[in-house]
Amino acid sequence: MDGQADEECTPRVGRTPGAGAVRRRLRWVLRVLGVLVVSLTGIVVGVLLAGHTETDIGPFRAELSITPATHGGTTVAIPPLGALLLDSHSGPTHLTVRLGALDQRRTEALIDNPAGLAQASQSAVSDVRAGVLRLGLRTVGVAVLTALLLAALAFRDSRPVAWSGGLALLITAGSLGWAALTVRPQSIEEPRYEGLLVNAPAIVGDARKIATDFGKYSEQLQRLVGNVGKLYTTVSALPVYEPTPGTTRVLHVSDMHLNPTGWQLIRTVVEQFNIDVVIDTGDMTDWGSEPEASFTSSIGLLKKPYVFIRGNHDSPATAAAVARQQNAIVLDNQVTSVAGLTIAGIGDPRFTPDKSTSPNGSGLTREGADQLIGAGDRLATTARGSAVPVNIALVHDPSSAGPLSGACPLVLSGHTHNRQVSKLPEVPGKTPTLLMTQGSTGGAGLRGLEGEQPTPLSMTVLYFDQQKLLQAYDDITVGGTGQSQVNLERHLVRDPKAGAPAPVTPTPTR
Repeated sequence: MDGQADEECTPRVGRTPGAGAVRRRLRWVLRVLGVLVVSLTGIVVGVLLAGHTETDIGPFRAELSITPATHGGTTVAIPPLGALLLDSHSGPTHLTVRLGALDQRRTEALIDNPAGLAQASQSAVSDVRAGVLRLGLRTVGVAVLTALLLAALAFRDSRPVAWSGGLALLITAGSLGWAALTVRPQSIEEPRYEGLLVNAPAIVGDARKIATDFGKYSEQLQRLVGNVGKLYTTVSALPVYEPTPGTTRVLHVSDMHLNPTGWQLIRTVVEQFNIDVVIDTGDMTDWGSEPEASFTSSIGLLKKPYVFIRGNHDSPATAAAVARQQNAIVLDNQVTSVAGLTIAGIGDPRFTPDKSTSPNGSGLTREGADQLIGAGDRLATTARGSAVPVNIALVHDPSSAGPLSGACPLVLSGHTHNRQVSKLPEVPGKTPTLLMTQGSTGGAGLRGLEGEQPTPLSMTVLYFDQQKLLQAYDDITVGGTGQSQVNLERHLVRDPKAGAPAPVTPTPTR
């Protein structure tokens, strides 16, 4: 009896009430944690594999990518300029739009049809929306599939495999859905900038105002450019000056700053005025970046020799892109002969795309002034050493023109966006030198829309006689006051020693 009692009083190891339930609960927790880990791993691997795609946004080829994040938002990367950061949405997903190379065919189509700029800006939103939708569906599908495959390898039961797939679907679709529901379209009006684009607000100005003004300004310019031909018909009949058959006609342009309307105006003048050679004194681009290089492709459409020097907004890559055009000549302290004219030119010694213009050299540092004068000195030495007398010298900033006095009869420049004509200080025993500073053929680009009135598009047609001496020039201005005027003003150059050229009454067209 005592042995039986002792046996009954002794506890049996492993048979404690509730131990089985604890083990079952522990197995369930481990199973849930396993499903969660497998699902999250599948989502991460799926996003890495499928969370990016390429799409066309206007003339750009762009890469879209989705990455996990704590605060959402969008980054628009524009190599090599920097990035725009947009507080576009909430949720644990971040969208990156990386703009790549420009498609030359589509870019040329936009340049040829400036009205296409408005269409491109409208279609860009739908392009991004369609690309993001494709990217989201692809990411969800691959993430779920990856989670199912990993779960099938980790578990031998179909139930946790199904749970893993369902959880992956819930997390990825829920995250993207949260982002879609919290989209803030107005965020594009309040971007933050990184890289060189930190300077964009100061350079471009109020983007909303520019966007509002550009449409009507562009439409108005289309009508104005068409009136240039009518102006030529009128001015060619003026009795004060009639170009002879041996006259060489040069078109001086400068400071295009990526305005495609400038190309249309140039083509119109080249055709209507029977131009022999086009001279560009720089600042064709704004930042000198590789994507901007495609802007130079319109040079070939002119079918005329195109002589170019770099401005302070043009990089060596810009000059190389110009040089690739079959009809282009890029000068950098060199002399060339075109259409019977001997032309010397040198590029701006500075590359300062983040700087605004400095009219008449004001605001220059001592170092900058020394650089500009040094460039003028080098070009003057080259011009004086030329075997053939130089007819025209080209500099970008008029601050470089001083040393060229007496080295040639005419110096052309740009940079200030303000058309001016003056005589350089005379050198005893040398022929006086005329300095002609061009306005902006591109209306100063987008920055030209910052003020109450847009900056007019300016260019000049120069007439040289058979001895390659300047006889007259026509200043052409498109836009300006009221955005509704085309103006051509003819000036006669009778005798370099007689003083300033004589103007002829302007001929406006509305």
